[in-house]
Amino acid sequence: MKEPLVSRRSPAFYGQLLAALIAGVLTTLTASPFKLWWLGPVAIALVYTGLYRLTPAQAAFKGWLYGVGLFASGTSWVYVSIHDYGYTGVPLAVFLTALFVVVLALFFAATLWLYRRFFTPRLAFLTFAGIWVLGEVLRTYLFTGFPWLLLGSSQVDAPLAEWAPVGGVYLLSLLVALSGTLLAELVLCRRLWAVAPLAAIWLVPLALPGQWTHRADAEPTRVALLQGNLPQLTKWTAEGQREAANTYARLTRQVADDVDLILWPETALPMAEQDARMVLSRVQANLAPDTALMTGIVQRNAAGQYFNSVVGVGDVEGSYQKEHLVPFGEYLPLESLLRGTIDFFDLPMSTFASGAGEQTPMSAAGTALGNAICYEIIYPQLVASRARHSGALITVSNDTWFGGSIGPHQHLQMARLRARENGRYVLRATSNGITAIINPKGEVEARAPQFEAASLTGEFYAMEGLTPFTRLGSWPAWLLAGALVIPGLVRRRRATAGPESQRR
Repeated sequence: MKEPLVSRRSPAFYGQLLAALIAGVLTTLTASPFKLWWLGPVAIALVYTGLYRLTPAQAAFKGWLYGVGLFASGTSWVYVSIHDYGYTGVPLAVFLTALFVVVLALFFAATLWLYRRFFTPRLAFLTFAGIWVLGEVLRTYLFTGFPWLLLGSSQVDAPLAEWAPVGGVYLLSLLVALSGTLLAELVLCRRLWAVAPLAAIWLVPLALPGQWTHRADAEPTRVALLQGNLPQLTKWTAEGQREAANTYARLTRQVADDVDLILWPETALPMAEQDARMVLSRVQANLAPDTALMTGIVQRNAAGQYFNSVVGVGDVEGSYQKEHLVPFGEYLPLESLLRGTIDFFDLPMSTFASGAGEQTPMSAAGTALGNAICYEIIYPQLVASRARHSGALITVSNDTWFGGSIGPHQHLQMARLRARENGRYVLRATSNGITAIINPKGEVEARAPQFEAASLTGEFYAMEGLTPFTRLGSWPAWLLAGALVIPGLVRRRRATAGPESQRR
């Protein structure tokens, strides 16, 4: 017997709304630094349960509240970026952060509205999981995208992580979502058949290969990742530029005799490459001929365009210009309308141009290195395209913008998942942390202390071979998610076609 819809004034409806808010917060707890990954299916079960007693509008509101709970708790670092480093007062920073949260939450509102409007309860446990992942895909690419706190990103330390080299983060999201809907079917509806697919999702990884790639060389490459810990607010002043040059030159001298590759973070020298040549030449003079130095820096071309780049000194071939830019931080959407209205829209270096889509990997210390500057590391497709032609991955970042928030921990976790997906070492150099060497299984082999000037030394191996994910990308997971929604959509059409034909 079909359950009646709940009234918007009934306690049951308010209970569902509260459950959605709690589920959003629980999803944040699955991610770093909390790492309670097992809460992922619980959060999904809270959202999934009772949806078919809601109207499409009520379901959309429930989805929106889930998004508010998720982003208010999980991206609170946006306030730090806007207020502490964006020259914005408290009231306006609170308003802009709230606006960011409520707008992003609309993605979940749209997902649940579509689910409730166009799909039937039959096979709902499949349909819901599929449309959830399609919603994540939409959030990844629409309006330049924001694939932060994807459901699968938290699973890098979970048993499900063995699926990452197979289908990437979207397959992990799909499996977590399926686990949540099956858990709800089992516990709340007492459908014992749900035990079998649940067991398969969590036990099959035990039979998957532990390592899909292998070392290309018998000997490792010695590397030093430098972390200057320079204050962001004075970084672009004349004094800040001198301090940066002196700090990174000093840290480099301390490690130059012991390593093959030295990596400085994003915009380590807060100046254009043309203005930094004298500093880089002095540093190079103290390096051995076979020692490579790579640094994040600003490049300026003949047309006056600026690029957020990585360049090399010494035994380095090529350079890289950032392809996927951060809105407001690196470029200003609707610039003609917003530029000059408030200080936050006039941040230093917020006029970058995008680099080309296909760039040859840089080569240093005998290894082809795929680049992902800062924000780019959270885009799985982009990183996979770099890994196909590289033995290792590097990511330079300026996580000073996060302050002491949970942002750097989340950022590191996503870098770890990129390593796991592609079976590659990831060398992560940041301005004030978290600087780390990540092995192909996504494990942090070494990390520097946060908020300290430090030199992190260690080893990495160039890797050969491609994981299924590196080879095929996210498409198989996307297609699988799309296939899961089809049965519910077809049944909906059949259900509505009958009465219409009878009326005719």
